Amino acid sequence: MESFGFSVDRSGGAPRIAFAEPFNLTVPLLDRRLAQGRGEETAIAAAAGETVTRAALAERACAWGNALLGAGIAPGARLLTIVKDCPEFAYLFLGAVRAGIVPIPVNTLLRAADYRYMIDDSECAAVVWSPEFAAEAEAALAGAAHRPVLALPASGPGGFGERAAAAPAALDPRPSTAEADCFWLYSSGSTGRPKAAIHRQRDLVVSAVLYAGGALGMTEADTVFSAAKLFFAYGLGAALAFPLVFGARAVLSDARPTPESVFDTVERLRPTIYFGVPTLYAAQCRALAESTPDLSSLRLCVSAGEALPAPVFRRWRELTGLAILDGIGSTEATHIFISNRPGAERPGTAGEIVPGYEARIVREDGSAAAPGESGRLWVRGPSVAARYWRRPDRTAAAMPGGDWLDTGDTFSQDADGYFVYRGRSDDMIKVGGIWCSPVEIETRLVEHPAVRDAAVVGRADGDGLIKPEAHVVPEDPAAAGDSLARTLLDHCKAGLAPYKYPRWLHFVDELPRTAAGKVRRFKLREGA
Repeated sequence: MESFGFSVDRSGGAPRIAFAEPFNLTVPLLDRRLAQGRGEETAIAAAAGETVTRAALAERACAWGNALLGAGIAPGARLLTIVKDCPEFAYLFLGAVRAGIVPIPVNTLLRAADYRYMIDDSECAAVVWSPEFAAEAEAALAGAAHRPVLALPASGPGGFGERAAAAPAALDPRPSTAEADCFWLYSSGSTGRPKAAIHRQRDLVVSAVLYAGGALGMTEADTVFSAAKLFFAYGLGAALAFPLVFGARAVLSDARPTPESVFDTVERLRPTIYFGVPTLYAAQCRALAESTPDLSSLRLCVSAGEALPAPVFRRWRELTGLAILDGIGSTEATHIFISNRPGAERPGTAGEIVPGYEARIVREDGSAAAPGESGRLWVRGPSVAARYWRRPDRTAAAMPGGDWLDTGDTFSQDADGYFVYRGRSDDMIKVGGIWCSPVEIETRLVEHPAVRDAAVVGRADGDGLIKPEAHVVPEDPAAAGDSLARTLLDHCKAGLAPYKYPRWLHFVDELPRTAAGKVRRFKLREGA
């Protein structure tokens, strides 16, 4: 990895990455393997059956980039994509970057009002969508104040793919620098309206080298499958950038990630590294009670998006023999910066800092927290976003000093350096003058075999004092009722400090979550 845009110095300490000038992200992702004569290798294997070689990926990315330029989309302009996990996503994303256009992949599960906001907020020059999302995309465009130059589906009759098929399949990478703007990612909105984090040309390469290579040991021998979708940071790194940086094979599936669809993909396409989220792992554990899929190809399982409960870690290992490497990352940091490592997993923790990043836990006054004390987690590293789009107030608040990122999460750190998640800083509950983590209560609830999922928020009682309120998804909906509620409250009281048990417990069919799997607690607080 010592050419094609960057080099890595591993002589002592954390890897140090140096970038050439000019630099364009697509050079290490596309050109390096072709120069090695590896164009006929499979770069992408789609679960639907399509395979794309490295040579074909490069040619199509160039053609799609040329088609964007030919449509009047100028370098520096923005492209909003509402595209499922399929080869066309890669052609659009990489083609835009190749051409100097800024891609903005967005959540495909949103509605017209959300897309309308993003179209107006980004002032994008183009919007491209998978045909199945046409109704929401077209409604958003009809109601938007901003009018993009280009708006059409990615594939099908009259789609962008037809334009790209007629465009030249060669395109020199537009000269840029490692520090220059490259792509945007909208935050998943766990606390309200999303913000656009502006990422640099270097950020995905940095995450690949420091996390995928340094923490996971990814190599060209790997096949990588992410149930987490490409439209947010976790999936974009795991399922596209990391395999291309290391010359591995990427598996893409446009299916909704259910235990059945994931098991089917693993059995057919034989990935060696699997990226999932806690809620999916929990569902897979339940499914494994009735099925025995062949998971023998897997060497590593990764989790992020929210904290992985220790009981889920233990059930998965008992059922599969595999550990889950839980970690924490964020949209703003591009990917995971604290992680458990193979052979050194500690259930109930996010792991240790990934070399190349720094982390510290701070009190409300900004001073360093004592060992074992909870506080806000700040992280610093070379993959942190440059800023938020048109949100200088939020940039200043979230990126103090310009180089640290205030993650908004509350953590503590044990004596061995492992980080323990204590909840979102704005989700912490002060009960009787004592800070209480909702995650601790949730973990206690999901330890009970009658509970499938749980989330806790703060609610004011009749005196205006904040107490914990639990929302529980039962394993058996028919069992929901006063008897089970009393059982669960007794279970909490037996394992938690007296002030921590839920004062209210509601049974629900499901919890409101973001695409990244995070509980949208503000929805619970609003009673939605």
